[in-house]
Amino acid sequence: MEVILSAPRGFCAGVVRAIEVVEICLERYGAPVYVKHQIVHNPYVVTELERKGAITVESVEEIPPGSMVVFSAHGSAPEDFEQAKNRNLRVIDAVCPLVTRVHNEAKKYHREGKKVLLVGHKGHQEVIGTMGQVEMTLIGDDSVSDLPDWDADTEVAVLTQTTLSVGDTAESIGAITDRFPEALVRNDICYATTNRQSAVMEMAVLVDLVLVIGAVNSSNCNRLREVAEAQGVPSYLINGPEEIESAWLDGVEKVGITSGASTPEVLVKSVIQALEPEKVTLLSGVEEDVSFTLPKELR
Repeated sequence: MEVILSAPRGFCAGVVRAIEVVEICLERYGAPVYVKHQIVHNPYVVTELERKGAITVESVEEIPPGSMVVFSAHGSAPEDFEQAKNRNLRVIDAVCPLVTRVHNEAKKYHREGKKVLLVGHKGHQEVIGTMGQVEMTLIGDDSVSDLPDWDADTEVAVLTQTTLSVGDTAESIGAITDRFPEALVRNDICYATTNRQSAVMEMAVLVDLVLVIGAVNSSNCNRLREVAEAQGVPSYLINGPEEIESAWLDGVEKVGITSGASTPEVLVKSVIQALEPEKVTLLSGVEEDVSFTLPKELR
């Protein structure tokens, strides 16, 4: 068996920054450091940080007054900051700067009097945080049947979740602009999502099976599996080697492996080790040199 590794894969700049924020807070201020929502959507990363003294919560109200809290990379609604202030919490916001950009766009277009449409997945933490910024309407990236019944000449601004399928989002945006021809469109899918989806498309045509390593609640990991499957290749999302089913490997000569933007490379290595391939081939891909500065409180 040969394993073919997609590139780029794994951590993006926003994830690296968010993990570093929690680690610095633990080193500088000591445990416990509370984290509102999983800092990134990967159980291995969350468990490692909790082992060092982080405590993950889903509500600000769970945090004892006066404590330190890190808000997750996905972004938080203004009400979370207000609740934190009322509880006298010290807040360090680890939101990805590319998500912050979407928040700022939403506020700008709302101030200008435009109706804001957000293409994204209902219930995802990033969508919850973005929709909390201003009044807006959520449109699913795989369905446009719920487009609002506004006049065709309504001033509309279209924003997107940063971790969507590039192809599905293009279709959704096309349907929106058909309904609202003058809509201002900001496609906010981030560089890491775009690069990893392009890479997995190229890899999928070379292999008999694709394994995407990452968490089931990770939007970008799910999209990678869907993109690979759309190429006609059996594709599975797994957290680690323990989730590989032997039947998947029957008759398979080439296994393609990629990982989501919140997946540590140690999990990729563990999957490769479990497969025991005769050969490992690394594909060339876009080199990413993006990095983000830390929040001002930690510089």
